[in-house]
Amino acid sequence: MLFQEPIRSRVFRVLRMMQYELLFIFSLVFTILIELIVLFLLLRYAFHIGPKHISTSLVIFAGIFASFATLPYLWFVLPAFIQTRLAWSLIGECSVFLVEAIFYKFTLKTTLRQSLFLSFCCNLASFVLGLFIFAP
Repeated sequence: MLFQEPIRSRVFRVLRMMQYELLFIFSLVFTILIELIVLFLLLRYAFHIGPKHISTSLVIFAGIFASFATLPYLWFVLPAFIQTRLAWSLIGECSVFLVEAIFYKFTLKTTLRQSLFLSFCCNLASFVLGLFIFAP
């Protein structure tokens, strides 16, 4: 076998050696990719909202901008004010969920219920997959 160590272990070992800022960049790209895929799939296949109503470029813009607008606060601003990891995670994730839902509501012109569902699913997917990748 070419690789004796599982891929997940190698990825985690490399990420542990990275500085916080590099880890943030990796996480930002990861978050954008995951949330953009989930956002696109939900809009097109779960809600059946085609490109005539919401253009693909607007979906891409909304997915990228939502992550760019919220993730830096979660990583750099919030930890300066909240010291415990549990409180930081709960307050941060709930805030990101609400801010992104509001952004989707006004940018994509979806209903409030759709916006909340989109934000919840996008954030849940990136959070769970992030735990899988970054967990020791």
